[in-house]
Amino acid sequence: EDKDNNVRFLNIIRQNAERLARLTADLLTLSRLELKTQKLQITGYELNPLIEECIDTLRPIAGKKEIQLHFAPAPVATQVFCDDEAMHQVMMNLLDNAIKYTPERGMITVSARTVADGVSGEMIEIGVHDSGQGIPADDLPRLFERFYRVDKARSRALGGTGLGLAIVKHLVRSMGGDVRVESVVNEGSTFIFTLPVNDLSGVVAEPAHDPLTD
Repeated sequence: EDKDNNVRFLNIIRQNAERLARLTADLLTLSRLELKTQKLQITGYELNPLIEECIDTLRPIAGKKEIQLHFAPAPVATQVFCDDEAMHQVMMNLLDNAIKYTPERGMITVSARTVADGVSGEMIEIGVHDSGQGIPADDLPRLFERFYRVDKARSRALGGTGLGLAIVKHLVRSMGGDVRVESVVNEGSTFIFTLPVNDLSGVVAEPAHDPLTD
């Protein structure tokens, strides 16, 4: 019956319930990936439309901060072998992070190209570059750990669960690719992941498994 505070308290309850729901969903996804019970349907897709769909989905959110979203596509009809839902989740995670950490009127550039790989042959390399504050060099090796946060206070304020990049790593490796980050403080960050051009059935890499993420 506290008219001065009841709406504020209800908003706090709602925000925490939504954060708990996101955290639970991310934990379940990560658990399925680590236990290899997440079944991926790997098949060939035209690359550019997959990326464009994700960019178009988040363009209104970027627009609220007047952030420009630019796409440098791969050649027309370039094919990639992946699970389309997993690919969508990877791109949405990386783009959402880029929007969160890019200041107003900033720029995010998504690029896609074919690169040579000595082990798997040709690979698709997709990069998400932002014009944000960048990441200190000491934090880069641990960035894909579960719950690792560069700026804990800011990450919580932005609503992250701390699991998005760990999920990205597991999904990409489960599809036969890899992921890395390049960053310079005050110059922005670029998250780069690879996916196979050809069907690698039977030789797909194991999901990420190392002492820093387990």
